[in-house]
Amino acid sequence: MKKIIKAGLLAFVFSMVLGSVDAQRIYVSVRPARPAIVVKRPVAPAVGQVWVDEEWIPQGRTYVWRGGYWAAPPRANAVYVPGRWVHSKRGHVWVRGYWR
Repeated sequence: MKKIIKAGLLAFVFSMVLGSVDAQRIYVSVRPARPAIVVKRPVAPAVGQVWVDEEWIPQGRTYVWRGGYWAAPPRANAVYVPGRWVHSKRGHVWVRGYWR
């Protein structure tokens, strides 16, 4: 009986975490257009830095464009996977880039 209660409690907590993650996403009906700004990539500030392409940052109920920047990989051999727009039934949502 205790195992059933523990399994039920674990399932409840897991569903709450997944629900809160999806609630933090901002869905838009029309993807924002990339600004017509030409960003010239500056020289790397330090050896080993990696250029991270532009991304969209959630602000309020929409997204704001952020230009590219240099970043230090979190560990050796890490590769940056760029963010992307994903279309769903609720609209478009930006999935941020991450280090793999």
